[in-house]
Amino acid sequence: MTTANARKRTLGVCYYPEHWPEDSWAMDAALMAETGLTWVRIGEFAWSRIEPSAGDLRWDWLDRAIATLGKAGLKVVLGTPTATPPRWMIEKWPDMLAVDKNNDVRKFGSRRHYCFSHVGYREESARITQLLAERYGNNPHVAAWQTDNEYGCHDTVHSYGASALAGFRAWLEAKYITIEALNAAWGNVFWSMDYDRFDQIELPNQTVTEPNPSHELDYRRFSSDAVVEFNKIQSDILRAHSKAPLAHNYMGKTTEFDHFAVGDDLDIASWDSYPLGFLEQKSLDGDVHKAEFMRQGDPDFQAFHHDIYRAVGKGRWWVMEQQPGPVNWAPFNPAPLPGMARLWAWEAFAHGAEAVCYFRWRQAPFAQEQMHAGLLRPDSQPAPALGEAASVARELSSNIDALGDADAGQPSVALVFDYVSMWAWVAQPQGQSFDYFQMCFEYYRALRKLGLSVDILRPDTDDLSAYKVVVMPALYHVTDALSAALDQFEGVVIAGPRSGSKTKNLSIPQTLAPDIQGLNCTVEYVETLRPDARIALAGGGCFEHWFEKLEDHAGVIERTDTGAPAVVRQNNVLYLAGWPDQSALMRVIQGVCAEQGVPVELVENGLRIRDTSSHRFVFNYGAKPAKYRGDEIPAAGVKWYPLG
Repeated sequence: MTTANARKRTLGVCYYPEHWPEDSWAMDAALMAETGLTWVRIGEFAWSRIEPSAGDLRWDWLDRAIATLGKAGLKVVLGTPTATPPRWMIEKWPDMLAVDKNNDVRKFGSRRHYCFSHVGYREESARITQLLAERYGNNPHVAAWQTDNEYGCHDTVHSYGASALAGFRAWLEAKYITIEALNAAWGNVFWSMDYDRFDQIELPNQTVTEPNPSHELDYRRFSSDAVVEFNKIQSDILRAHSKAPLAHNYMGKTTEFDHFAVGDDLDIASWDSYPLGFLEQKSLDGDVHKAEFMRQGDPDFQAFHHDIYRAVGKGRWWVMEQQPGPVNWAPFNPAPLPGMARLWAWEAFAHGAEAVCYFRWRQAPFAQEQMHAGLLRPDSQPAPALGEAASVARELSSNIDALGDADAGQPSVALVFDYVSMWAWVAQPQGQSFDYFQMCFEYYRALRKLGLSVDILRPDTDDLSAYKVVVMPALYHVTDALSAALDQFEGVVIAGPRSGSKTKNLSIPQTLAPDIQGLNCTVEYVETLRPDARIALAGGGCFEHWFEKLEDHAGVIERTDTGAPAVVRQNNVLYLAGWPDQSALMRVIQGVCAEQGVPVELVENGLRIRDTSSHRFVFNYGAKPAKYRGDEIPAAGVKWYPLG
């Protein structure tokens, strides 16, 4: 995961000039510059102010806003406003609204109210993007672009309306060519589900019982492709008129579309980091864990996404929105500990971020996000995070060498993450508690607890030579490129359960699972475990959620306490027959790392390590001071040490 040159690390903020009196813009811009900010993202929700009615374009205010920010020495990230189509758009295209799984229309009155497949709205999105690009493509103050805003947020990738149905049928016909090929691929002989024509196929909702999982998986592939196409329309237009880099801001734990595929049409991947909100809203860990980290966020959730988006951006990535204080949208919304806004920024930089932009500049006194903190209070007085942002800016100017190259060093360990595997296991979970994202996250968490820095790899990776250990939990199907890379790999692969267990069309392979290069064993059957059931391992720890009965053979290196194969190995591929708890997983990883000469360092619960090319960063997510090699790391604190 390398980049050609080191890039300067910078801070920014999200700003909405249309929300505030124009006579305050210059004062805001001056204070932003004084704080040490470089970037200001604007415009991504401003369509109704740019075009209050169809064809009535009002650019004057946006021209002045960009000029005001630029005059203060700030760089503008200009967003295309397509996440918030104005009300008149719905009157023009009433069928552009998405339809949920229950066939209820998702109405106007918030945001992201469109179906990605709607041809008319795609044309409108292209039109407003073209107008923006023509007007600001050569503006010296517009130094980056953002397409739309948070694709997939609020469960908006999947639509079940007429536009999606027409698009899905066309997508299927382009993929399979003949209806006979589709019937064979989906196994429609089962339950007499054969089709005679593509126009007979419906969307996989409101079936009597679960739909054919192959049908569901293809629908999810189609829906992801619709997002990719929607984004590409905008990125192609922007590239034709501007040399500034293009980004999109992805949302944490949003997996309904392939972020790697979207990223292929952009220059920078960014994501919106809300550690406290995500802990409350998206974490599957229990109340004890949430209580311990309620004011700090999960010690690994942010880092996991940092590493994902470093991969999505091929080394170039940002945090486009960084939580500064309490948010408004989680089940519970505590305030961060003093120091966390600083820690979160430094952790992002240590993982290779080029920029961290706080959301937002000033807390809004109206509408849905009025309870969401900013760097300023609604009365323009400083909120707690403003001082922490200024501290980070000062520290960056004097400690930039600690960050090394923009690739954040070269880890020896990598994890393969696959969006299609997520969709496959949603289509066919087999057990209520089987969650692909959670399994990958728990593998990542175990690596981090051992003090390891990690690269995330996409599933079509064709070269593993930079690594000594590669983990691939529950990878439903091994791509040809990855299979060839595994064949040449000289390190050790740790494959989690359910890896290589399906064909591309979500059927059991003829050779049975696991279909992994270099591994010759057979899964006889699988069982999913109740939440209170555990299968103890002879070496310590246990399997939970999922267990596979493997054929017994000479490759067994660990068994359950009843003698069943638990971990098998052939050549350089190690396979776990169940979902390991943290104790078992860390023990297995530690053994492989020792064999491969990868040093590990077990850290205290709240401490985490990240190495750049020149320094080691130690972060304390704990609410109390903690020791690292005898040195005290304050609560919500970060320190860095030269390597070597």
